[in-house]
Formats: sequence, structure tokens, C-alpha cells
Amino acid sequence: MDDWEDACAYACALPEVVMESWWGTPCPKINGKGLMSRARIEGSFALMVTGPEKELLFETDPGTFWQTAHYANYPMLLVRYGTDSRERIELYIQRAWWDRAKKPQRIAAGMAERP
Repeated sequence: MDDWEDACAYACALPEVVMESWWGTPCPKINGKGLMSRARIEGSFALMVTGPEKELLFETDPGTFWQTAHYANYPMLLVRYGTDSRERIELYIQRAWWDRAKKPQRIAAGMAERP
């Protein structure tokens, strides 16, 4: 992802994702649940992930995925813009979508299984 607009464009291309206010700023959401948000740190955005995924991403790609103390006990991590990990970032945006989509939405999107 090159920047916030690029990340949002990818997320908004997923079925039924809309930009709505979350923590006071427009963010991609499905069913009223956020997928990601602008980070308060320049050069990154925050992405919802599961706890086990969070640890895996820190271990395997710390140049892309990181956190501050603010995110330490929350199922969200920071993603740096401009890394070579675009496909992996897209996968985790898809997973954030899948985790928040309802079963009929997943099936209609051809994603009955979690990506």
C-alpha cells in the first residue's frame, strides 16, 4: 500500500464496504464494523487482525507490521506504507472483511472459506 487512499481503495473494492466514521474519521467498514483506520503515526495505518495473526506478522515481517503501546492489548496492528508486502497486506484486509461480514455476504462474494 502506498498511502491511506490506496489502502481504502482496496478495502472499498470488497463487497458492501463503505466509508463511515470510526473514531472520528472516515474508515472502511462492513456491517458497521471497522476494518482499518488512519494511524496517529505518519506512514502507517491500523488494521484489525486476530491475536495469533498479530504475533505471526510481527515475527515474520516486522518491517511492515508493528505496533505502539496504544495497540498492544487490542486486536489491531500498524501497517507501514510502501513496503514490498502488498499482497500480504491485501490478504489481511480480506481477512478483516471476512471476520466482519455475515455468512450470506461471504457466500455471495465467493468467500465461504476465510482467505
